[in-house]
Amino acid sequence: MLVKTNAIVLSSLRFNEKSLIVKCFTQADGLKSYFVRDAFSTKKNNTKIAYFQPLTILAIEATHKKNANLNYFKEIRIAVPFQTIYINFVKSTIVMFVAEMLHHSIHEEEQNDDLFMFIETALIWLDQHELITNFHLIFTIELTKFIGFYPDISNIEYSYFDFKEGFFTSIQTATSFSLAETVLLKKLLKLSFENSNKIFVVEERQLLLKILMDYYKIHLENFKEPKSIAVLKEVFG
Repeated sequence: MLVKTNAIVLSSLRFNEKSLIVKCFTQADGLKSYFVRDAFSTKKNNTKIAYFQPLTILAIEATHKKNANLNYFKEIRIAVPFQTIYINFVKSTIVMFVAEMLHHSIHEEEQNDDLFMFIETALIWLDQHELITNFHLIFTIELTKFIGFYPDISNIEYSYFDFKEGFFTSIQTATSFSLAETVLLKKLLKLSFENSNKIFVVEERQLLLKILMDYYKIHLENFKEPKSIAVLKEVFG
């Protein structure tokens, strides 16, 4: 079936000398993989390699076959031309991390318009703003709203967060964050992209990133910690 939709590039893998396998999260059909023949060809064509940078937002026309491992682009163009993300080292580092998080977190081969719009809106915000120190932390916790394990905040006044059960509790258990970790999580849950700068010091950001990764590992089977975390720590260290 021929489909017109926007798509966010999650990853691209070189295949043979000239081709690519590109994994996208599409607005119409969720997760899809595409085979791009001659992506590295010197000949003029409509599949420029720059289209497949992490988190590029594309407008595509493509064949989507049910149960097919690989699909094919018919037409492709940039839907949202970013101005700063790929030329700003800090932003490009954040994008690497976010792309890996999405790659390891999204497994839906079906439409999820709310998730797509969240990612698109967040990327546009990142492109347009400079106070972005805590963007990766806010994005990571907000993403859990769409993949099924956002913390239950009905008892947020309690002192501990049980990361296995996903709620706040008055008693520390074997699966609870420490008191200090819970305090940091509470601060994070109250933030938005617009009011997030200078909230945490370096050590707090690194601790938050660690506990968020632990939280994901508990709730997502086979979740892999992004390799870009090391670079992210250097950038914000």
